[in-house]
Amino acid sequence: MPARHEEIADALRQAIDREEYTVGSLLPPETELATHYGVSRGTVRQAIATLTAEGLIGSRQGARRVVLTSRRSQTFAELRSFAQWARAMGREATGRVVAQEHRPATKEDSVRLQLPVDTPVLHVLRVRGLDGEPVLVERTVYADWISPAVAAIEPDCPSVTQRLYDDTDLVFAYGEHVIDAVAAGAQDAELLGIRRTSPLLRVRRVTTTREGRPVEWSDDRYRSDAVSFSVHNSIGNNALARKTAD
Repeated sequence: MPARHEEIADALRQAIDREEYTVGSLLPPETELATHYGVSRGTVRQAIATLTAEGLIGSRQGARRVVLTSRRSQTFAELRSFAQWARAMGREATGRVVAQEHRPATKEDSVRLQLPVDTPVLHVLRVRGLDGEPVLVERTVYADWISPAVAAIEPDCPSVTQRLYDDTDLVFAYGEHVIDAVAAGAQDAELLGIRRTSPLLRVRRVTTTREGRPVEWSDDRYRSDAVSFSVHNSIGNNALARKTAD
């Protein structure tokens, strides 16, 4: 059986995931938690130390613990597929291709994928879900050299990233992300089951191989009530770049 402090740490993790304690909020005092769980303050401190080491909460000497993030959050320090991220939360990822067609590369496609203009590229419109609930609309453009492998994947495949690795040994090694907020248009609202003009988190990304060869670029739009992102940075390794909006 797990130790009591491990059980309390897990209970607090789940409470944070359920947003009983939201990001930026304070956890109850140690005395209150000790009473709630029927343990000593020392046991509560052990549980708190575990969550602090995981980066879920932070604290200063003599101050209450602050919730920094949750397992619902995906850090840009980790290049994980949607399905991998969902599994890390204990959720089931789903996917559904709404539309798929080859088109000549536009100027934007050419720049992002480093291909000549008019090169045939594959456009895929896909809806992603968590436990069957739609949370993300992906508009992805795949480079010509990987398009045949993508086109052969079944429309409801939960992880295109994993399938491409299984079929072609392709590893998505590097990603560049730009994040902003947009209002849901008619198509996004219909696909996500939300009201038009609802706020969405938009992530525009370019993903490459280990050698730096572009594989895809995508315009991903997440329901803002379902997904969040975090960036962990330090003076030694700052992954966050502040830019003006395009």
